Amino acid sequence: MTNTRFSPRRALLSVSDKTGLVDLARALVAQNVEILSTGGSARTLREAGLPVKEVSDHTGFPEILDGRVKTLVPWIHGGILGRRDKEEHKAQMQEHGIAPIDLVCVNLYPFAATVASGADAERCVENIDIGGPAMVRAAAKNFASVAILTDPAQYVGFLEALAQGGTTLAERRSWAAAAYTHTAAYDGMISAWFTKQEGGTDAEQSLPPVLTLSGQRDTLLRYGENPHQAAAFYRDGSNRPGLATARQIQGKALSYNNLNDTDAAFEAVAELDGPSVVIVKHANPCGVASGASLVEAWQSALRCDPVSAFGGIVALNRTLDAATAEQISKIFTEVIVAPDADEAAKEILAKKKNLRLLLTGGVPDARANGLAFRSVSGGFLAQSRDNGHVTEDMLRVVTKRQPSQQEMADLLFAFRVAKHVKSNAVIYAKNQATVGIGAGQMSRVDSARIAARKSEDAAQAAGEAEALTKGSVAASDAFFPFADGLESVVAAGATAVIQPGGSIRDQEVIDAADAAGIAMVFTGMRHFRH
Repeated sequence: MTNTRFSPRRALLSVSDKTGLVDLARALVAQNVEILSTGGSARTLREAGLPVKEVSDHTGFPEILDGRVKTLVPWIHGGILGRRDKEEHKAQMQEHGIAPIDLVCVNLYPFAATVASGADAERCVENIDIGGPAMVRAAAKNFASVAILTDPAQYVGFLEALAQGGTTLAERRSWAAAAYTHTAAYDGMISAWFTKQEGGTDAEQSLPPVLTLSGQRDTLLRYGENPHQAAAFYRDGSNRPGLATARQIQGKALSYNNLNDTDAAFEAVAELDGPSVVIVKHANPCGVASGASLVEAWQSALRCDPVSAFGGIVALNRTLDAATAEQISKIFTEVIVAPDADEAAKEILAKKKNLRLLLTGGVPDARANGLAFRSVSGGFLAQSRDNGHVTEDMLRVVTKRQPSQQEMADLLFAFRVAKHVKSNAVIYAKNQATVGIGAGQMSRVDSARIAARKSEDAAQAAGEAEALTKGSVAASDAFFPFADGLESVVAAGATAVIQPGGSIRDQEVIDAADAAGIAMVFTGMRHFRH
């Protein structure tokens, strides 16, 4: 029966992470449960004054091969795997002196932490757990009679069950599912490490023939992009600054769309060097700026498209200060994400009950390696993340006119913004601030025209005489296939253009730029974002 409770008589505790171990063991001893243990776990329990029996004493077989073999014996695995509902099993266990083990509490050697520490290959190999996963899988398979705990976070639930008379079948099945997830993730990490040791190209190392993905569910969200879709947020264990490291200081729970947009905003602001602000709406930046201070950057970013900024996501790459918080709080904002915030800023934002404030503890490295994924029918696509970073020495001037020093700085700024705007993307920028953004259009000409029109709207709202794009520079995430796209940005008032180049009609586009008297540079790098 699912609700029939089963209390253990014998437990095997052998953990690398000893969080909560003593409290768990103490509760078991109070219930007259015999405790078996090994190595450091046994020592920890003895030091706490708890009775513990070494596995080697229980089995009558010593640890051998530098501890590589200590639990891989019939007296352990028979005790875990023996079925209590089969008379034949019980008879064989009795015949061979195998005592039942009803609780297995095991978490595995810290392989990932060992690799992350920069340890050499030999030490990494020695931190590949063999006996641990075998016991975990055995206990999970026999969940009908055995409870398996692989995470200290499970101890509270187990102890609550113990206080009520023991664990139920449903509880043991749930822990078994978690156990197999645990060992699958562990094996995946080891597989990825071995693949890298084999050498080969970066693509061969990061995209092996079999790719195992694992994540720890952090939050079960109310719904996905739409109310009829289920959704959750998972951590991948990398602790890259961002959503996985964020502390939510205030505000209601984040939605799927909030999380998606917040990530887009924070990744974009990480691209910029000085104090910078990115405002995102529906995963697209609608205002980006760098300035001498955050408040200056905010004002410049907001100027680009104040209508779209309403109800948006704001990302900053510096500690949020009171002056900037005061200005941001003047409009409705869904989320603010920053590395940190001073106390004065927190007090100001606390008055906005619906505003979520996330503090990440750092800014992600825009040039870091990693993988990006997208599901497709019957599978998923994987690619290395777009960590391309164009610098001035990579640019090739292709027109008769050279860009000025100010234009060159704005061109680089605009191209870094374009990397984070949905294709087709055309960005106008001036003085390290966007003044027009055209995103996600089927035609590059339409993106250029939409950005220019929105710039005119913003200028009109601010009481300015001409569109903000007058005297700006323009960036395109991919090449102009025809001269009409370039002619559109010239008509909007751009004086210099940055684009990847590579079209069969490049010369036609260059000729149009020369005819207009503008400067144009090629990057040789494309930033499609679909």
